[in-house]
Amino acid sequence: MRPRRGILFVLSAPSGAGKTTLAREAVNKIPALELSISLTTRAPRKGEVDGVDYYFVSEAEFKQRLARGELAEHANVFGAWYGTLRLPLERAIAEGRDMLLDIDVQGARQISALYGPDVVRIFVIPPTFADLEIRLRQRATEDEVRIQERLARARAEYQAYPEYDYLIINSERTEAVKKLWAVAVAERLKVSRLSRDFAPWN
Repeated sequence: MRPRRGILFVLSAPSGAGKTTLAREAVNKIPALELSISLTTRAPRKGEVDGVDYYFVSEAEFKQRLARGELAEHANVFGAWYGTLRLPLERAIAEGRDMLLDIDVQGARQISALYGPDVVRIFVIPPTFADLEIRLRQRATEDEVRIQERLARARAEYQAYPEYDYLIINSERTEAVKKLWAVAVAERLKVSRLSRDFAPWN
């Protein structure tokens, strides 16, 4: 008998808030936390590895998987498709394993609608909007038009933070990871998550 079901920790943030870096470090530091790997149709960025950062697939394959009902959530972001496979999530929940999902606001809403009480939503922002713009520009990977698109999207996504369970201001990565750890510990200890048949003194 497993003491509880697995938890899906959903991490969302405007582009440039440091969400992906934070997610990777959290998985390395927080015990028994696995990273969900998304599908995407965009091209790999420098240093990204297929099957580690994303599953890089063609648009045709993505749409086939979507049509077969294999995706728990999906969204088109700046012309590329992103999605999360259902089967790994459902296995994790059933087996009492916790997963961290690095997904946007659209995806978070879909995951929440599908898995309800098994989902914990965490929103990440930098201290100020100016900090976000600086981080986007320091990437030096996109032209001014795309940067302005990302800034506009960031302002829109920021409005969604009241939908989330937790808000983390990512001013310093080590501290932000500690806050994520605190969330994970608290959620794992909730009595409401225990199996009905769980009896710790038996």
